[in-house]
Amino acid sequence: MKDEAITELFAFIKSGTSPYHVVDCCSRKLKQAGFLELDLKDAWQLHQGGAYFVKVYGSTLIAFRLGEEDGPLHLATAHTDFPCLRVKPSAEVAVRGYGKVNVEIYGGMIRESWLDRPLSLAGKVVLKTEDPYAPNTRLVDLQRPVMTIPRLAIHMNRAVNKGVELNPQKDMLPLMTMLGDNLDEKYVLSCLAEAAGCPKEEILSYDLTVYPWEEPCLLGARNEFLSSPRLDNLTSVKACLTGMLNGTSKNGLSVIALFDNEEVGSRTKQGAASQILPMILKRIYSKMDPSGELYERKLAGGFFLSLDVAHAFHPNYPEKNDVTNFPVLNGGVTLKMACSQSYAGDAEAIGIVSALCAEHQIPYQYYVNRSDIPGGSTLGSILSAQLPIRTMDIGVPILAMHSARETMGAADQTAIEQLMNVYLGCEE
Repeated sequence: MKDEAITELFAFIKSGTSPYHVVDCCSRKLKQAGFLELDLKDAWQLHQGGAYFVKVYGSTLIAFRLGEEDGPLHLATAHTDFPCLRVKPSAEVAVRGYGKVNVEIYGGMIRESWLDRPLSLAGKVVLKTEDPYAPNTRLVDLQRPVMTIPRLAIHMNRAVNKGVELNPQKDMLPLMTMLGDNLDEKYVLSCLAEAAGCPKEEILSYDLTVYPWEEPCLLGARNEFLSSPRLDNLTSVKACLTGMLNGTSKNGLSVIALFDNEEVGSRTKQGAASQILPMILKRIYSKMDPSGELYERKLAGGFFLSLDVAHAFHPNYPEKNDVTNFPVLNGGVTLKMACSQSYAGDAEAIGIVSALCAEHQIPYQYYVNRSDIPGGSTLGSILSAQLPIRTMDIGVPILAMHSARETMGAADQTAIEQLMNVYLGCEE
């Protein structure tokens, strides 16, 4: 039987079909909970005890609660983007009556996993207005299967089971339609115009994600696993959001920052390597202390949890894991460590998170890369280089990371949400 965390995660994943839709879903939930939306262009009037959020270019969101009394800074982050295909401009490609879509690869996706799946489109379209500097932006989600990338039959490639390298420009273009006699048909624009409720001539540009049109599900002999697209990293976004919505802190500052562009390095105006979060934190603390010293003091005494998925132990490839530190599905929150600091953290940070978990009976485990296999990185090291604050990388362990469909333990979402409820409660 599904618990509340899983039911809510399923709904969140279905809604979060592009970074813009992830942020839109989060903003709607925050508004329903009484959070006030701010605009970066405006002067802010902040009040102790208030709850606020700000959207950054539509695909990043930062939310915070101001305590009624002085207290610590507790920060948590996750990322709203995921490996996928993105649609190029002038996207229609006609080949002997077939209508394909010209796409490019975003992030380190496992290309083969995207073949033969029903695919859809979501993102935003930008429409012309009378003012060129103020175009109209609308979110769109076709919410139905409109494309697929057909695999070449084994009869035409007898070596397919020995492995095939897929060329992004040749092999990864989705099939969308049959053109008949109209080889110049703008079928991508037509679909977007219908979804946006406007003539296609009004569309100036778009930012579109191709996503697997598939439902999340539980699986396993006892429903102990969860299979879904976009577990990386909507599990973490959902946990941060849940902790912020459930927060009851009366002191200090609790912040969640949900960044775009982690999968391509974070070095964008809305990414974790930008100055956006330091700028917002300075703006918040300047309301209490115009000198800027309070901001620096709170960083020195604060704590930062960076949430992203971790590599679970794979039973078919045990040799790929460290010999003593290998998280398993349903083993709880994973603390991610690396002496290279590709995962941020130090002994004190590990001790703090371990103690929180132990005190509140939250299961936890450790992940360290096998010493001869370099691992990935995430927001912790990137952002803590901008903000000198004690940091720890954590997440839920998953299998098939960066596949079109990933697998996690069904109990692990509950564990990480329990930790975020405790952490963003911030009671001292």
